[in-house]
Order: sequence, then C-alpha cells, then structure tokens
Amino acid sequence: MTTIDVYNLEGEKTSQLELNEEIFNVSIKNHVLHQVVVSQLLKQRSGSAATKSRSEVKKSGRKLWRQKGTGRARVGAASSPIRVGGGVAFGPTPRKYLHKIPKKVKKAALCMALSDKLNSDRLIVISNFDLDEIKTKNFIEVMKNFEVTKALIVTEDKNENLGKSSRNVPWVKVMRYPGLNVYDILNHDHLFLVQSAVTKIEEALIS
Repeated sequence: MTTIDVYNLEGEKTSQLELNEEIFNVSIKNHVLHQVVVSQLLKQRSGSAATKSRSEVKKSGRKLWRQKGTGRARVGAASSPIRVGGGVAFGPTPRKYLHKIPKKVKKAALCMALSDKLNSDRLIVISNFDLDEIKTKNFIEVMKNFEVTKALIVTEDKNENLGKSSRNVPWVKVMRYPGLNVYDILNHDHLFLVQSAVTKIEEALIS
C-alpha cells in the first residue's frame, strides 16, 4: 500500500494516509492521457461559426438582366457567391467537435494523472483547508508555506472562504472532487487534495 504524508496549513506534517495503489500507483501511458485531454478540449469548442449560402441569403431569385444583347457578362441571381451581398461558397456551418472516449479509458487516464503527480512528488494532501476568514493575503501565505505555484486544490464540499480567498489568484484553481479531470491535473504544477476528498475520489474511481 502506498502512503503519503498529510500536512496542515502551516506546512507541518501531521499524519500519514494510505492510498489505493489501483488509483495512485498505475503505469502511465502518454497516448491515453493525450487522447483524453484532446477530447476534453474539443468539448470546449463552441462550433458556432456559420455563414449563409446562396440559398439562405435574402435576395431576389430573378435573373438580373437578359442573357444576350446587353454587351455585359451573363449573370444569374443576385445571391451568387461572386456578387457583393451574395451567399458564401463552402463557408463554415455549425458543427460539434466531439471525440467520444469510453468511460473506462477516462477513469484509467484520471488514475494515470494522479499517479504522475504522486510519482513526481507534486501531490500534497492537506488535512483540511479551512481558512478563518475571506482574505487573499492569508491564502497566499498558506501557499507560500508549500513553495508552490500554479496549483489545483480539490475539496470534498464547497468551501466559501477558500473559494473567495483564491478567486483573484490567477495561478490557483479550486474545485470539488466531482469535477476532477485529467486536463486540470496535468495543466497545474501541483495538486492539493483535502484528506476527506481522497476517500471520495477513490470510491468514484473504483466503482
């Protein structure tokens, strides 16, 4: 069984916690992590770019002038793509950028990301993250105790003092354990897990 030290907000070791090896000690496959991260980023794309084709623009459908006898080039409707105000040929249309990933692969990738943080000594377990008041200065002092930058903090329940104290700190992100994902873990240098959230994460990934 893998064990990890548990710290308080002063950066002092208070106890140790046993981690499930099926989650925090798995082999890391970069292609699986890449596949899941790409899928997650694609979901964030709106795919709302759109143009009107010649059948969608509001123009008269009649021929602008007769085919012969005017000395001018032959022409069709005003909605032709070659005319000003006409439709766009082969323009973008709304689409979904989806790349579906099986649930088992998503769980496996999440375990790999957690294992990577543990193996690189960038996983920090906190007994609790209860701040006395809503104050950004106090929160930054806590982070200085661990000498970290760009950190992801995962809690079990909503923590108003923590959330409001950290929301103006651009290099910190706070979330509850159900929102834990591969991209955010890999995108932050350090991962803070509140001790009570570790059990919830293990229950969710084992089931």
